[in-house]
Amino acid sequence: MQALDSAIIITSLPQMAESFGVHALDLSLGITIYILFVAAFIPASSWLADRYGTRNVFATAIGVFTLASLACGIAETLPQFIAARAVQGIGGALMTPVGRLVVLRNTTKADLLQATALITWPALIAPVFGPALGGFITTYASWRWNFLLNIPVGLIGIALVLRYIPNFRDPPRDFDTKGFILSSAALICLLYGLESAGHAGTDLRQAGILCATGMVLAAIAIQHFRKTATPLLDLSSFALPTFALSTLSAGFWYRIAISATPFLLPLLLQIGFGLTPWASGLLILAYFSGNLGMKTVTTPLLRRFGFRRVLVVNGVIGALAIAACGLLTPATPDSLTIALLVLAGLTRSMQFTALNTLTFADTTVKQRSSASTLSSMLQQASMVIGIAVGALLLRSSQAWQAQDSPTLLDFRIAFGVIGLIGLLAALRFLRLAPEAGAEISGHLPSRHII
Repeated sequence: MQALDSAIIITSLPQMAESFGVHALDLSLGITIYILFVAAFIPASSWLADRYGTRNVFATAIGVFTLASLACGIAETLPQFIAARAVQGIGGALMTPVGRLVVLRNTTKADLLQATALITWPALIAPVFGPALGGFITTYASWRWNFLLNIPVGLIGIALVLRYIPNFRDPPRDFDTKGFILSSAALICLLYGLESAGHAGTDLRQAGILCATGMVLAAIAIQHFRKTATPLLDLSSFALPTFALSTLSAGFWYRIAISATPFLLPLLLQIGFGLTPWASGLLILAYFSGNLGMKTVTTPLLRRFGFRRVLVVNGVIGALAIAACGLLTPATPDSLTIALLVLAGLTRSMQFTALNTLTFADTTVKQRSSASTLSSMLQQASMVIGIAVGALLLRSSQAWQAQDSPTLLDFRIAFGVIGLIGLLAALRFLRLAPEAGAEISGHLPSRHII
């Protein structure tokens, strides 16, 4: 529900602007405010879950998100819609990390791979499937139904949570107000700076100042968390190589690459190839089918080859597939285009699932609450950075050529750089031990070149 909501709204902006009597660009504030409120409240999610219980907080988060969806659907003015999106962001900030924590606390390590593959699926398909679904609903019904359909889904979700999910909670601890303010402010500055940098006409100096401010605040927050007795976020998980590599170093950069690709592909097909939204949507379904197709073989491959070899080899193939997308032209046979998109989708799905599973391979029960929040924060940041980097690459190449709109060369450069980022990140997984995550995958390491 949350993943689709963020993707669906994009195709509804013109109709929403007409309803509110504003310019379509003004509606971008609805997307920005959601991102900022998600960023502001994610750091508090682990403390709330520990204090009030996973079931209570998860059900409340779904309820807040559902009520805010209703408010979005019945909004008559832009300020009303913006306010509703802000509240929706609060619910969204709690849903993902607390929902993941519910899975972690109810799943043995032997079953974690299968469970992670299942909960990763919505995040993979939403960026691809969401815009098409949103366009269909907006065309044949109304943009309001994009939000109103969340109501029955949310009510069913709350009922299932209250019925089946236990209310895990930890001993209460004091709320780290200073840590919350610092971490929230850091995320807001960083993500807003990155998000605004991707828009045409943005003063890149102001965006850079915001990003720099965010990084300074993040450094101060990290020092605070290390020194305080009861930090809002426990950073000890970063001492684990599996967690650090999958979230902060190699995994972070690879997520940037696979977040930029779904943003660039529709632009390539519509602007570079001159295809209609419908025709480009049909081609992107090949990318979506690749995401789904890998699900059945993810577990056997990780069991056979282990996390290290899969993340390296699959990551390299995926990075090369991303770069190859920039070589496509309108004259490329459809069969070749579809084959490449399917390959890119297959590798994206495998890498995403492997990373999300490896993240919690070695975390203790005590660490998992903060680890889930930290993982969500870094995934949110990598997604925004990926889109911003893709947009900035197009803008920079376009400005260098003094063109009014992106050309195929601009897309070639953008996909090439994104592919290079993914390639370097994939090679960094060589730092993993051959037996990394073996307890989860069931892989028995042996002597291999990789």
